[in-house]
Amino acid sequence: MLAKRIIPCLDCDLGVPRGRVVKGVKFKQIRYAGVPWELAEEYDRQGADELIFLDITASHERRETMAKVIEKTSENVFMPLTVGGGIKSLSDARTAFNAGADKVAINTAALKNPGLIREIAEYFGTQACVVAIDAKRRYGREPGRVVVDTPDGECWFECSFYGGREFTGIDAIQWAIEVEERGAGDIMLTSMDRDGTKEGFDIELTAAVSDSVNIPVIASGGCGSPEHILEVLKETNASAALAASIFHFGEYTVSDVKEYLRKGGVHVRLQARS
Repeated sequence: MLAKRIIPCLDCDLGVPRGRVVKGVKFKQIRYAGVPWELAEEYDRQGADELIFLDITASHERRETMAKVIEKTSENVFMPLTVGGGIKSLSDARTAFNAGADKVAINTAALKNPGLIREIAEYFGTQACVVAIDAKRRYGREPGRVVVDTPDGECWFECSFYGGREFTGIDAIQWAIEVEERGAGDIMLTSMDRDGTKEGFDIELTAAVSDSVNIPVIASGGCGSPEHILEVLKETNASAALAASIFHFGEYTVSDVKEYLRKGGVHVRLQARS
C-alpha cells in the first residue's frame, strides 16, 4: 500500500525583497506567513513528504527571483519540490528544474495551451508534470457538465485560471480526465470555495475527481485540522493532502498530523528528519 502524502504549500509573493510566504482566504485577504526557505527547512525536519511552491504574483520579471528562492531552498531541503506559477513553456520549466525543482505545476498555461502538458511530460517525464486545477461550485444542472450530488444540492465544478481571477467555463472533472490523457503525473485539486476557510476539504469535489482518474490527486483547500485531513484521505481516493495555514501559523506540525493519521488507520511515512 502506498503511503498517503502530507504536503505543505508555500504561496510566495515575490513582489517584495527576498520574497515571502502568504496565505489568503478564497484567494483573497492575504496575510504574511514567513520566509520561504526557512519554512521549507522546518517542514523538511518535520517529515513532510513533498513541498509545493506557488508564485502567486508570477511574471516574467520575477521568474529569476523564484529561481533564486528555489536554489536557496534546495541547498538544505531534501524532499521533492514542486514549483508552480508563471510556467508557460518548456523553457520556463527548465529554469525551475535547473534551480532545483523536482516537478512543475501548471494551471493557466495548461488551460490555454493543453499541448504543453504532453510537451513537459515527454521532455521531463510524467512524474515531473503536475496540473493544478482550481475549481468552484456552480449549482444547478447545465448541459455537458458532470453534475455531482452534494448536501447543498446538485452542482458542477468550473475551472478558473489567473490565480482564480477569471473563469473558463470548463468542467473540472472533464478537464481532470483530459489532463491525465495528456500525460500529467499528478493533479493538485483546489476548492476555491474552501480555500483558507479552515472548514474542511470539499469532499464531493475531491471524490468526484479522484474517482475519475488513475493518477494521484492532491486534495487542497480548506484544511483546518488533522481531522479534516483524515476525513479527505479516508472518504475519497485522494493520494495526498495539502495544507498551509495549520502549518504556517504553528497550530500543528507535520509530525502531529501524521501521528493522528496513523492512529486513524491511514498509512503514512512517519520518520522525521533530524
